[in-house]
Amino acid sequence: MLTIVIPTLNAERHLPRTIEALVPAAVSGLARQLVIADGGSSDLTERIADAAGADFVRAERGRGSQLAAGAAAATADWILFLHADTRLVPGWEAEVGEFIEEPDNLCRAAAFTFAVDDRRPWARRLESRVRWRNRIFALPYGDQGLLISKRFYRELGGFAPMPAMEDMDMMRRIGRRRLDILHAEAVTSAERLRAEGKALRPLRNLVILTLYAAGVPPRVLARLNG
Repeated sequence: MLTIVIPTLNAERHLPRTIEALVPAAVSGLARQLVIADGGSSDLTERIADAAGADFVRAERGRGSQLAAGAAAATADWILFLHADTRLVPGWEAEVGEFIEEPDNLCRAAAFTFAVDDRRPWARRLESRVRWRNRIFALPYGDQGLLISKRFYRELGGFAPMPAMEDMDMMRRIGRRRLDILHAEAVTSAERLRAEGKALRPLRNLVILTLYAAGVPPRVLARLNG
């Protein structure tokens, strides 16, 4: 029923917890396949994937290329794209199952509610900003995952092999009228956010989004995105 695709690059630190949160969906029969789309890891990522029984797919480095390669290997009718440092909260599988069972959602997509694994005030402020962005612009981050039927994904042309902004490109094609934000949270690693500069991240993302809308090539934005 559901294939879960995770793009990775030296993800040994976070991948085990991400996979652990997927176990209930596998036990219930909702998740039938896990695909790890790797961009050339040199750590234990492949070994972790093998231990989890995942299909390990090697792809050209770059999240857009890796997501596309993972989708090409998907065997289920629905695909859940998920970042390697994003952990779904308990009970997520029930809400996803309900979404999948609704026939009208075959031509719709969904993302999870954004959350950060840090209890300090900066994390709550960031969560509020992201949720405001979701309400106003219907542009969730890739950190929030993407649930979409394989048929709809193919109709949209799939993920483009872009070095950056692959999530925004896909969301624009889906359109705000065909996108839902689920109540279940996708909890993102605070470690990466702190490394990026938590105070400057929202401003930087806004600048990058504005430049993308103005037609700046993704290869240029990739440099700004680190």
